[in-house]
Amino acid sequence: MTAIPHSRALYTVEQVRALDRWAIGTLRIEGLELMRRAAAAAFASLRRHWPQAASIAVYCGAGNNGGDGFLLGALALGAGFHVELRALVGARAGDAARAREIFVEAGGTVHPLDAPGWPAVDVRVDALYGTGLHRAPPPPVAALIERINADGAPVLALDVPSGLDADSGNCPGAAIRADVTVGFIAGKRGLHTGRAPGQVGVLELYTLGLQEADLRRQAQPDAHLLMPAALPRRARNAHKGDNGHVLAVGGEHGMAGAIRLCGEAAQRAGAGLVSVATRAEHLTALNAARPELMAHAVDGPQALEPLLARASVLALGPGLGQGAWGHALWLTALDAGKPLVLDADGLNLLAREPRRFGQPAVLTPHPGEAARLLGSTVAAIEADRFAAARELARRYDAVVVLKGAGSLIADPDGRLDVCPWGNPGMASGGMGDLLTGIVAALLAQGRSAWQAATLGVGLHARAGDLAAREGEIGMLASDLLAPLRELINGVAA
Repeated sequence: MTAIPHSRALYTVEQVRALDRWAIGTLRIEGLELMRRAAAAAFASLRRHWPQAASIAVYCGAGNNGGDGFLLGALALGAGFHVELRALVGARAGDAARAREIFVEAGGTVHPLDAPGWPAVDVRVDALYGTGLHRAPPPPVAALIERINADGAPVLALDVPSGLDADSGNCPGAAIRADVTVGFIAGKRGLHTGRAPGQVGVLELYTLGLQEADLRRQAQPDAHLLMPAALPRRARNAHKGDNGHVLAVGGEHGMAGAIRLCGEAAQRAGAGLVSVATRAEHLTALNAARPELMAHAVDGPQALEPLLARASVLALGPGLGQGAWGHALWLTALDAGKPLVLDADGLNLLAREPRRFGQPAVLTPHPGEAARLLGSTVAAIEADRFAAARELARRYDAVVVLKGAGSLIADPDGRLDVCPWGNPGMASGGMGDLLTGIVAALLAQGRSAWQAATLGVGLHARAGDLAAREGEIGMLASDLLAPLRELINGVAA
């Protein structure tokens, strides 16, 4: 059975359960047969990732995820493995009960989850909850999860690491940190954002013999993963006027770096012209470091207005501040009605003075800014990033990039894409300023707000991954500029 490593379609837990019911009811595939296929796929994955393994511990819950674990245990016994299987005490019915019987018939012994001793094994298999848990695990199971995480042996999770909410990517309590997660039937949206990237490890998807095209006919995906993309080659007679004019507005006292990074990213992402409206004190440094930027001293709205007239797209917010200077420029820029990207203090000012956008607009909040924009809390945003991104897009009538691990891109109609790239090295100052400049440059080159946001987020994250080849710790935002240029031209993978 072959894994699908790059399936773009992502579904909610309820959609996947409906697909499971459809396979059983319409295709007449018995539930136990689907379990057998899941166990076979997971066991094959285990042997591929850990070919020297000869002993495993399997931890089974009371539901169908536990049934998958029992059947995997039976396969491992048949292959000559030593299998220590521990299971939650509780009533089992139907296919899960039959799976337990099959394991026992294969010569296995079922121990209670809290049995004394701790088996030393080559691999631990998590079959506790799967998609069935949306709350914190109870204390005894939480303690077991923490012990598995601290043990050091590699962990294979079946379908979903237990404790991870497969709808939201949130972990309400303890959650398994898997080295490999083997997903079944269809991609679950919550395995790609929020806490999930730190829990899932390598993610494989097995449709269990179901055709992806048939699955799509039964349920429209709730979201999609981004795919790698670049810009097409330019015409040989292209000139700078064909590629737009970005005006980056920001750089309050002491924040020249933010607006420089934004402007330089816009240049590297292909804008024909980039102007910077900033404090006078920053001009010398900007001209010396990046003479291609057209830096202008702007002390208020009157100085900004002629620059707005010449620009085709605005990048508003990096280093802007929320004082009188930044607020005045923010109001003047928004009133110009130009397509724009709004970030940082541009978003904080929007939270104070909400408005809907009639022009193409992309908002790029991190969870803290998103909480302010929705009058909520960071915890609530992270508890359901999908709902938060969609509500932001609806409320402000704009395309929204909710940043973080597994950034989400949403539009006002509910369409949503998830970014599968990026790394912890990007959790450093200036990364958001780069993204603002990249998306603004793509808008200036004629992309729609949706196209600019999805392509820009993907390029930004992939550039971060290329830069991280030299190590994640100590990576600077400016380290992304060289790989960004390669990616946008399609000359880097």
